[in-house]
Amino acid sequence: MTPQQVVEKLSEHIVGQDNAKRAVAIALRNRWRWQNLSEEMRKEVTPRNILMIGPTGVGKTEITKRLAKLTGAPFIKVEATKYTEVGYHGRDVESMIRDLVEAAISLVKASKRTEVEEEATHRVENKLLDLLVPFEPTVTVVSDEVEDEDSAAQESRHLRTVEKFRDMLRDGKLEDRMVELSIENKPSPVQVFTNMGMEQMDMDLQGMLDRMMPRQNAARKLPVSDARRALMDLEIETLLDKDTINEAAIRLAEETGIVFIDEIDKVCSSGEGGRSADVSRQGVQRDLLPIVEGTTVQTRYGSVSTEKIMFIAAGAFHRSRPSDLMPELQGRFPIRVELQDLTKDDLVRILTEPSGSITRQSAELLAVDGVQVTYTDDGIYAIADVAYHVNQTTQNIGARRLQTIMERLLEDVSFEAPDCGAKSIVIDRDYVHSRLDDIRNDEDLSRFVL
Repeated sequence: MTPQQVVEKLSEHIVGQDNAKRAVAIALRNRWRWQNLSEEMRKEVTPRNILMIGPTGVGKTEITKRLAKLTGAPFIKVEATKYTEVGYHGRDVESMIRDLVEAAISLVKASKRTEVEEEATHRVENKLLDLLVPFEPTVTVVSDEVEDEDSAAQESRHLRTVEKFRDMLRDGKLEDRMVELSIENKPSPVQVFTNMGMEQMDMDLQGMLDRMMPRQNAARKLPVSDARRALMDLEIETLLDKDTINEAAIRLAEETGIVFIDEIDKVCSSGEGGRSADVSRQGVQRDLLPIVEGTTVQTRYGSVSTEKIMFIAAGAFHRSRPSDLMPELQGRFPIRVELQDLTKDDLVRILTEPSGSITRQSAELLAVDGVQVTYTDDGIYAIADVAYHVNQTTQNIGARRLQTIMERLLEDVSFEAPDCGAKSIVIDRDYVHSRLDDIRNDEDLSRFVL
């Protein structure tokens, strides 16, 4: 995809923030360019990591998530505040790469699943037929020739019966028929409390215990519909080559992985040189540096190089500045993008333009109960006006304010919808004011309710 196409796709879901969209679109295109370089030059080119600066609720996370979906790349979002310097209580920063590999494993499994689904479906069908029509020959000993003829006749009758049941199974006529299935009981995971940086040992120990514990099967009676799903999962797991999946997942994570580090400003030291800051903040930055710079992380699936992984960091930077980060870490995020506060017009566009806007979501949800909700233009503007006003007079949480406003606005309708039957509701300016004016005008109340 060209940068222009990426921006157009992002604009279907995200309003405004054109600079941020352009930055991630260019970074994505550079990924494609890198893949088409010679092997020698690829070793020299590194990803241009991005630092997004802007208040909460303006689209930092959403832009990155949508970018990952567009590319089919493994993506994880982590909070910088949950990591601490090794030796303190918290998680080791290398665990973010292990989480990224797990995300890559899921993506590769999903793609490989489609390749083996046809074979798995055929196997499951045969197993269901074996459960529905078991072959139980009756033995009548008269002579060897008569016994062979009788056995062949029984087998022929059984095959005809199986084919009849196969047609019924494919037509969905046996979905409620009960069958007895032997299913392996998976042991409950053992929680291992480990020290900092020992998460990998936790996972390996769990795998070792799984191999040591004897496997136990339990017979369960299930309808054919449920038995098909259980057998399908087992057959697909059997057909998939784990080593191939692990290798492909590691390569996918290394070459296309995206790590979104939120709240990066929370690990900045204060302007006083960090004397009053948490002692582990500088340590987290020091531990992040080699990960972003490029190192090798050991995972249960193999070694993962972080040199080509794209890192996108974000923070509000209310009480700190990007310059408060370690100089070495600042240099690893060369692309700086500042996201703007949302205006009233932006909120109106958020309510109407995206393909999955919150107004469309609420209308579709209530339509399930037979309630048709229609929003007028002045009603949309009134909702945006209330959200903008509350953001300005209390804490500014950006577009997330619209969620709280909409929940309050439609609370009575949502509660009464199942009992009132089919009806139509028009959300106009008067309707919005009648539901929200009291809270809007009472600043103290709006702090708690909205």
